[in-house]
Amino acid sequence: MSPSRFELDSTTSSSATTCNESTLNISAAKKGPKTTVLRNLGCSTDTEFKDILEKIEKEVERRRSLGVKSAERAAAIKEIYKPLHDHVYLLHESYMAPEFKQMVDYCRSDEASKEGLLSLMQTEAAARVFRFPVFKKIFCDELIEEMEHFEQSRSPKGRPNTMNNYGILLNELGFDEGFIIPLREQYLQPLTSLLYHDCGGCYLDSHKAFMVKYDMHEDLDLSYHYDNAEVTLNVSLGKDFTEGNLYFGDMRQVPLSETACTEVEHKVTEGILHRGQHMHGALPISSGQRWNLIVWMRASQERNKLCPMCNKMPTLVEGEGFADGFTSDIGMSLLQNV
Repeated sequence: MSPSRFELDSTTSSSATTCNESTLNISAAKKGPKTTVLRNLGCSTDTEFKDILEKIEKEVERRRSLGVKSAERAAAIKEIYKPLHDHVYLLHESYMAPEFKQMVDYCRSDEASKEGLLSLMQTEAAARVFRFPVFKKIFCDELIEEMEHFEQSRSPKGRPNTMNNYGILLNELGFDEGFIIPLREQYLQPLTSLLYHDCGGCYLDSHKAFMVKYDMHEDLDLSYHYDNAEVTLNVSLGKDFTEGNLYFGDMRQVPLSETACTEVEHKVTEGILHRGQHMHGALPISSGQRWNLIVWMRASQERNKLCPMCNKMPTLVEGEGFADGFTSDIGMSLLQNV
């Protein structure tokens, strides 16, 4: 029987943050002394306290309903949406860049080593940040066309996360089974097992995958953050744009005052592979439109011991699908960590 999957409990856990959410401790804000939580956030009047507590309650309710609403959207999309390019929903090696296939084949071989893999890679763009071609340009173009076709449809659409306002949750569109799962299991994990064995790279058993879009009239950039993931793949798909490079600092445990950032060029067709807890952001585009495929890969073996968002033991409730990638020993269904 498959292990249960969980999400963090938004009402009982002090680790009430998912990726890129406010770091406010929701339980403490609701039950703890206001002087130790809200006053530290700048609240000084009863009106301010009331306002922030109302926002907390709304956020708790939003997180509670995420899985159910996502499942409802997925069912509606399956019912009413007609894809433009059916073939992009199934992963084929013909879509992949030769360099990527060469690296994967090497990692599957008996003589594979981290040093040998690094010799095949284009560059280590920053500390343990790796850049290499993933897909062919023609496939990137077709994938964007499919996303634009979906955007223009009357299907319901969910926001990918709390930082990106424009994008698409790929599980709702039906990409998990035929595309993202085989990409993670058969092609990415052979690489991550060698590159990130110390932070779950050998045990990636779930994910959250989504598209993000940057446009001159929408989101231009992405603020400094870390991901709700053990390992992240970020692929630049296109279209025509200028600027918009990524930048990487240090791991999230390192104080900002001790951090220097490195700018990393991100060309179309290339993937950036990095640890999820590595602080990073995206500089603003100066023209055009940009689409990126993001895969947050998760290892329950790591996060079951400690929530990667708050460094505390997670308190879990049942969730939908892969949820937040936590598992239970009792073998029920997938759960999440809100």
